[in-house]
Amino acid sequence: MSNVSDFSVGVVHELTITAAKAGFTPDEFGALAKKPELLRQFRQVLLGHASVQVVEHIIDCDAQPFVPDGWSVEEHQKGGTWSWDASKAYLYKSPEQLKGSIEGNKLREKLRKISTPVLNANVLDYLLANPHLIPEEWKGKYVFFWGTVYRYSSGHLYVRCLCWNDGRWSWSGFWLDLGWDCLGPAAVLAS
Repeated sequence: MSNVSDFSVGVVHELTITAAKAGFTPDEFGALAKKPELLRQFRQVLLGHASVQVVEHIIDCDAQPFVPDGWSVEEHQKGGTWSWDASKAYLYKSPEQLKGSIEGNKLREKLRKISTPVLNANVLDYLLANPHLIPEEWKGKYVFFWGTVYRYSSGHLYVRCLCWNDGRWSWSGFWLDLGWDCLGPAAVLAS
């Protein structure tokens, strides 16, 4: 077993430079330094006794979506199973949203006519369960998942969205009779 004194400042400095090149943030690198068991596992990989396996995040877009109390599903567009890839999720804004706003019912009709499918609430709920997968650039927006439209007990139609509030991701819902502006893009599959 090595002693702390066996490590030179130069080797530690080289490790931090390499970690930065590999995409580590200072917070991630600091967290790694506090996890000796994880470092032992990395050592096993380095010695050829173990391997790293990338986790594939598969979302079942055909499953029944989560239904909040007092709500029912009005429409749920199934999308098969999908492996989450943030580069394949695009935030769509209609021309009306870019100029001002558009009523939700009219936006719903426009979204039916675009060439790329909208993502449904199963994706929203998967991302809420795995917030580390949510792109940083989605913060400050209300990202809507139009593939699932709900009806509230009052009879009004709603679409759920992903939003960043109080330092964490959560969901909310907007009434289709309201106006959608540029802060309310639709999550769609990139073509």
